[in-house]
Amino acid sequence: MTGGPTLFARFAFPPNALGYCGPADVGVVAELASGGMEAVGELREAATAFAGAWPYLELIGGQLRLDPLDETVVEAYWLGHQRLGEIDLLTWGNSVDARFRDRAGWDWTRVVDGLNAGGVPTHAFHVFCVYPWVGLLRAGAVEQSLEVLDRCRIRWGEVVGRSNDGVLVSSQPLTWDGSEIGLGPPRVESVDRPIDPSHAELVAGDLVALHWNYVCQSITPAQRRTLRQSHDRHVAIVNQAGRHLAAWVER
Repeated sequence: MTGGPTLFARFAFPPNALGYCGPADVGVVAELASGGMEAVGELREAATAFAGAWPYLELIGGQLRLDPLDETVVEAYWLGHQRLGEIDLLTWGNSVDARFRDRAGWDWTRVVDGLNAGGVPTHAFHVFCVYPWVGLLRAGAVEQSLEVLDRCRIRWGEVVGRSNDGVLVSSQPLTWDGSEIGLGPPRVESVDRPIDPSHAELVAGDLVALHWNYVCQSITPAQRRTLRQSHDRHVAIVNQAGRHLAAWVER
């Protein structure tokens, strides 16, 4: 089993390494990834610098009466978890309002629509319902928006081999047909190995979770199902919103 702090570091490192979020010292999360529970104090300080993820961890932890860096809380945010059903909907909505309304700006209505349509406090909700990329995709900025959405979401895949400096993984990319987001046929991509040196060596057939260009974690079939359900839930929410928008425009 992986401690919550280490699990958080594994998933948080890829965007931090790209300079998108987290502490300015992009090496600190990588250094703490293999520290386990011994690094919890330092990692807590680093985790609070992730302005997107940390509010969700606080919310989930508070509702489940667990520490924000408890393994269940961290897994629930990145992959989804059955215990998310215990979260009070009013508290969830108020938390999003307090923490993200100003940041969402003119696109706040879309966030509220995502909440009302059944969005839950996971990374998938943040990517598809809070970030502006779905709106930009619909506005015509297709190539960049689709690339960011595809890389930023937590996606699942299966290891099929090794490359010279990484791992070959078969996964399904996001697609855009001009009106809705979908999933394309599996493709093989070369991605970087987990940053945690204590992570078991990956072999063909292993199921993994991916974030940006990194393998973050080996996952079980049950975790893959949960991740897929969370992912599909939020894609369905934004696709339904798009259909409603198209119907309104045609009136």
